[in-house]
Amino acid sequence: MPLEHHPLHREFPQYQNQLRALMQADAKFSRLVEEYQAIDQRIYDAEDGRQPLDDQALQGLKLQRVNLKDQIVRRLQQSGA
Repeated sequence: MPLEHHPLHREFPQYQNQLRALMQADAKFSRLVEEYQAIDQRIYDAEDGRQPLDDQALQGLKLQRVNLKDQIVRRLQQSGA
């Protein structure tokens, strides 16, 4: 299975305008996005073998990424309502 990042613009293409607007207008939202991107990069690096992580730590990062993604999509949905 090929490795891939999970960038938000690919995960939520329908929210591109809201994503850009919220990142510019809301510092808390911007931090959520930055944290999501950092965790996504750590997962990618671990799966590629560049960052040694045991399976439990990797699963923990994946759960954090899902939690952040859920928070982000809720904010995006609220901004479009």
